[in-house]
Amino acid sequence: MDKLEAMNVFVTIVERGSLSAAAEHLELSRTKVTRYLGELESWMDTRLLHRTTRSLSLTSAGKETLEVARELLALEASLAGIRNQSREHLKGQLRITASYSIVDSFLMDVIGRFIDKWPEVSIDIVSTDQTVNLVESRIDLAIRITNELTPNIVAKQLGECRSVICASPQYLKEKGTPSNAQDLAHHNCLSFSYFGKTAWTFKGPNGLESVPIKGNFSANTSEVLLSATLKGNGICLLPFPSVEGLIENGLLVPLLSEWKPKTLGVHAVYGTRKQITPLLRAFIDHLSNEMEQSTSW
Repeated sequence: MDKLEAMNVFVTIVERGSLSAAAEHLELSRTKVTRYLGELESWMDTRLLHRTTRSLSLTSAGKETLEVARELLALEASLAGIRNQSREHLKGQLRITASYSIVDSFLMDVIGRFIDKWPEVSIDIVSTDQTVNLVESRIDLAIRITNELTPNIVAKQLGECRSVICASPQYLKEKGTPSNAQDLAHHNCLSFSYFGKTAWTFKGPNGLESVPIKGNFSANTSEVLLSATLKGNGICLLPFPSVEGLIENGLLVPLLSEWKPKTLGVHAVYGTRKQITPLLRAFIDHLSNEMEQSTSW
């Protein structure tokens, strides 16, 4: 039995929630997945999963085995990276998580150029605005836009994300255009659910200025807020890379150019420095170089 492959199958079964889903993801037959699990349980001399026709759950031994299996698979990936380091080309898979807005406005083109250079590399993107546990989700790299990173994590700042206050021409025609930041208090301001819901902070002509806002719509993703802004529902504070093209095409109008919203750091977050592979290191360097050369960030 290939014990590492059996552990990979076991971890995939847990993550996917069933043997059938694991078989589909791994492109193996369900029979083979069942055999790998059975061989691993025989080798461990204990049952790892409680299985019924409708669900499965980890036994106490299964929970411990899952944690160790994930660590061993991460170490195997690191060893594979060291093995490939002496070669003239990179290959392997990276799993990356990022919000849809940064995937669409930055990562897709950047990943395309990386794969063009290293055609034996594959990238699996998990697009979410939620903070993901890298170990549990087997994520190699997370791209996060924030000024408040969790303490004790390993991260490299790639650049900064500017924001812009904007609205649709339709909204401005109906409600008027604010002439200064304090005017925002009299407009319908669309905000994120988790920050900036009651006030926006700017660096204005007279220094830092906090402006109270109110509105009848909030959302947890910039994509939803962008859609609402385009439909004329209000004024919004959005990432500049996401709206740059829409502003150029006249679909959105930038407002209050003398009031600059706070910039946010763009960070590459990964597990530990000990586990960084040559492939992951090369990709992070690629991201950093691309962001440095971009005029949108």
